[in-house]
Amino acid sequence: MRLNTAKRRMLAGKPALGVEVGLGSPLVAEILSIAGFDFVQVDHQHGAWDYDTAMMAFRGICYGTATPVARVEQNDYYAIGHLLDRGTMGIVVPMVNSASDAEAAAFAARYPPRGGRSIGPFGAGLHGARSEYRAQIDDELFLAVQIETQAAVDNAEEILGVEGIDGCWVGPTDLAASLGVDPGTKEHEAAILHVLDACRKTKKIPGIAAAGASAGGAQKWLDRGFLYVVVGGDRHLLAAAALETLQKLGREPRKEARY
Repeated sequence: MRLNTAKRRMLAGKPALGVEVGLGSPLVAEILSIAGFDFVQVDHQHGAWDYDTAMMAFRGICYGTATPVARVEQNDYYAIGHLLDRGTMGIVVPMVNSASDAEAAAFAARYPPRGGRSIGPFGAGLHGARSEYRAQIDDELFLAVQIETQAAVDNAEEILGVEGIDGCWVGPTDLAASLGVDPGTKEHEAAILHVLDACRKTKKIPGIAAAGASAGGAQKWLDRGFLYVVVGGDRHLLAAAALETLQKLGREPRKEARY
């Protein structure tokens, strides 16, 4: 049975560095895994993926060092099961605002008696024999809930205290919108640190999305103690590399070139 090396790093107190892929290309996911990231997160909520291309991405990711993770489109029993059956070893669930939301995600993600996941992992054979997968996947799976609203921040300790939830992933942009403030303000950062404190109290893994393709932005949150850190996305990394190349060759990038 394949081990979730990213989860094991985090349980040992070491940060896992990841990248999110939204362009819908399994080959891009494979290339980023081979580059050396700890996990590659397939964005099935906002990205250009369907279930078949996501399944191919999970396989491509397994060629490299990364653990395949997916952000599901919504907190739905069948949506979560579809991605698990296709081979993801991590699930990030958006818009979890209450303990009952978290309980629904945990129920969908793990087999009985720990949950209620239906048995039929037709696309998970790349991780090992079916009997081994059934016996071990509930421990290897990393299940994170997104904390991205004022309600989620207020209920963070109750959400993270739900059995079966391994950690969270703070969505800073949506959180700022929900709070009615700009990203980076004192109110915004206080809310994020409140979630970090809730993770420490419940002994769950803290995660966050570091904006754009900035290593400095990611380092800020790593220094604070976040362990599941998405340091950029395929679109951002591609655009940043293109702009840097043009600038080094003396070309002025187009004003429209934004990412």
